[in-house]
This record gives sequence, structure tokens and C-alpha cells, in this order.
Amino acid sequence: MDDYFENEFAVFWISESILFFEYKRDVIINLEVAQRIVTDRIQMQKEKAYAVLCDVSGIADSDKAGRDYLARHGSVLTKAVGIVVQRTLSMVMISFYLKISKPQVPTKVFSDKPAALEFLKAFV
Repeated sequence: MDDYFENEFAVFWISESILFFEYKRDVIINLEVAQRIVTDRIQMQKEKAYAVLCDVSGIADSDKAGRDYLARHGSVLTKAVGIVVQRTLSMVMISFYLKISKPQVPTKVFSDKPAALEFLKAFV
């Protein structure tokens, strides 16, 4: 199926003009992993930009190089990004990181998927 892709780090699919992106459980983001994830996502999108719902609940840890790569290159071919987190500490850390990295597209952090989807509807 063209609108679904999976690698060892994440699962991506497109539904109703939104790209859903979920990290697999216990993923550790380093530079190599970040590069692979972005490359696979862009290939799957076939040059088309999407609003993206990104569920980061599966991330166990990340290093600075991986975070920096995602901050600079992770928004390529995206219209907006809604990041879904489950833990309060993750929300605080990601919100802080977004303020520092200043994403190139509208990006917000949410504790639930329905709120993130509502945000993304404006960009579909």
C-alpha cells in the first residue's frame, strides 16, 4: 500500500490528507536514526507536503545531534506538525525544545490525538 510505510523505528500512514507518524516503542533517536526517519518519510510522501500528526510516545531517549537534525530537517515537506506526547515531562521538554529550535512550520504539542487533529485540520 502506497500510503503506509514502516521501518524499524516508526510507522507512517496517510489518512484524510494527514500523515500519521508513530515512533515504535523504546526508540532511541541519534543522528543516524533521525536521518533515516526523515529520508523514509520524505520518500513515502512522494514530493507532496502534508500536515503531520507525530506521536512521540515510543521514544525512550534522544541525543543532541538527533534532536538538532529533526529540528532542522524534520519539517521538510510538512505544512504543520502536531506532536502527541503521553508524559508530562516529555511535554515540558519538547515544548522547551520547540521554543529554542523555532520550527519552520506551525508546530504544537498536545497530550491527546483529537486536539492535535483539530489543530492540523486548518492545514489540510
